[in-house]
Amino acid sequence: MRFAPIAALSILSILSILSILAFTTPAPAQNAPTTDLSKVEGGHFVIDKNHAKIIFSTSHFGFSTYYGLFTSFDAKLTFDPKAPAASDLEVAIDLNGIDTTNPKLDTHLKSPDFFDVAKFPNAAFKSTKITVTGPTTGTITGDLTLHGTTKPVTLTASFAGGGTNPMTKAYVLGFSATGTLKRSDFGISAYLPAVGDLVTLTISGEFDRTP
Repeated sequence: MRFAPIAALSILSILSILSILAFTTPAPAQNAPTTDLSKVEGGHFVIDKNHAKIIFSTSHFGFSTYYGLFTSFDAKLTFDPKAPAASDLEVAIDLNGIDTTNPKLDTHLKSPDFFDVAKFPNAAFKSTKITVTGPTTGTITGDLTLHGTTKPVTLTASFAGGGTNPMTKAYVLGFSATGTLKRSDFGISAYLPAVGDLVTLTISGEFDRTP
């Protein structure tokens, strides 16, 4: 019988811990983004530059994959959740915003060897066809103008969801996309084939609905 108080205390301790956990466990997120298009709101949207990235990468002499960012860009989206294929995307990139974290390389990339930003300071993408391939996936084909040349490029896109940002109260759509292009198709051929011709784009962004 002398063990009964100890057992009782142990049970009380366990119950106390459980009650504390019950009160401290985070509640489910409210107004979480939804990918259900019947619940997603459409309209006109602009990119949230604080929550968007355009990353480019290519082979460096076959030893590694080299990465860089386009840090200065604008984008606008018209999105219809009832007919996603009728949506429209436009992107404008200021090539002076190239950032590889290597200032000397950034300067070289802006030179006539590569982007020649003195002559071609901007790149632009305008969607021409959107194809829905799944509940949250699709392809976006558009005209990419780069280095004075316009060629079609196709991005494989994924829809992260739509909902209200709990901080800003703006209605937001989130997407990610990947695509590839050959830089030689746009007249950028310096150091081929040692520096890769195939360039991969990795894109992620949030779009805020405009009033």
